[in-house]
Amino acid sequence: MRILLSIGPTETMHFQTWADKAGNAPPLTDPTNGLVFPDLNSPPFGGEDFQTNLIMPEPTIFLDRKFPAVSIIRPTNTAGVAMGVVDFLTAMGLFIGQSAEFFATLRGLAKAADAARHGS
Repeated sequence: MRILLSIGPTETMHFQTWADKAGNAPPLTDPTNGLVFPDLNSPPFGGEDFQTNLIMPEPTIFLDRKFPAVSIIRPTNTAGVAMGVVDFLTAMGLFIGQSAEFFATLRGLAKAADAARHGS
């Protein structure tokens, strides 16, 4: 589940691109079955609350309503993620032929990244 949720930001970008194009699509009716794709810019759609080609994230409340509005994508779990990435990339053969020193440095950087905490 965490892997699927972590794919979210990439899929969000794909959706943004699609929404930018599809949001400007004219209304149409499929002549083979009568399926109607409505004009999304006309009532009850459209307007400020339903901008059809709005591709940028909308402001949201983050952590506390006292903070200013912000657009975010939050990771589901970051514990050990840097070392996990190192292990994954190593297992898929990305670093074949690298020296022991390279791996020691890479693992040291990943360990430090996993130990880092964002200050408030």
